Amino acid sequence: MGLVDTHCHLQDRAFDEDREAVIARALGGLDWMVVIGDSLASSEAATALVRPGVYAAVGVHPYHPEQIDDAGLTALRELAGRPGVVAIGEIGLDYYKHNTAPRATQQDAFRRQLDLAVELNLPAIIHNRDSHEDLAAILDTYAGRLPGGIMHCFAGDTAFVERCIGWDFHVSFAGNVTFPKAGDLREAARAVPLNRLLVETDSPYLAPQPVRGKRCEPAYVAHTAAALGEVMGVTPGELARITSENARALFRVA
Repeated sequence: MGLVDTHCHLQDRAFDEDREAVIARALGGLDWMVVIGDSLASSEAATALVRPGVYAAVGVHPYHPEQIDDAGLTALRELAGRPGVVAIGEIGLDYYKHNTAPRATQQDAFRRQLDLAVELNLPAIIHNRDSHEDLAAILDTYAGRLPGGIMHCFAGDTAFVERCIGWDFHVSFAGNVTFPKAGDLREAARAVPLNRLLVETDSPYLAPQPVRGKRCEPAYVAHTAAALGEVMGVTPGELARITSENARALFRVA
């Protein structure tokens, strides 16, 4: 069983010159991948890339919460019903920059999209940056209601891993877990039960250490998986089998 890249942005302009080659290269080694939307336009573009081996998620990132008005939510609901769409995301909160949208506006958009995930019985892919407590307070109110979720590009500690597991979420690691100074992140990874572990690239961002500085692409998830295998004490083949089975079960992909 091959690997699955559970989070990539192949519709990004970084791939405009060679997108089809990147997809072909990825599918030469991966079982499948999920292209993630972060706005209405990029979500629509993600659905346009769906084909055998390529699925999509649709959602609006906390950088663009103004898009989730009544009309935007209707548009997102339509996108979520298209063939090959397996999740709502990425959605969440981001307090990293001072010029991001107001926190209350982000939180409202987040809740509305979580409600959509519940309504459509789709898992949610969660973005969290410097927003742990507010994010957790919201997700606590959805405990037992969401049909699964992913804490994408995990960047918390072991205590936050425990909270994610309490929400019945999966925890996904990207290339930053391979960085030499990411010892705390690797320690958090050790706290994730194997049946809740996923891998991703978040490409074109966060290329793993062996290719750091290059544009990231889905094929590079193998580097992240190899590093996580060492952390978890399992072989690369076993890590691939476990994370692929986890992804199939979560996204209900045959």
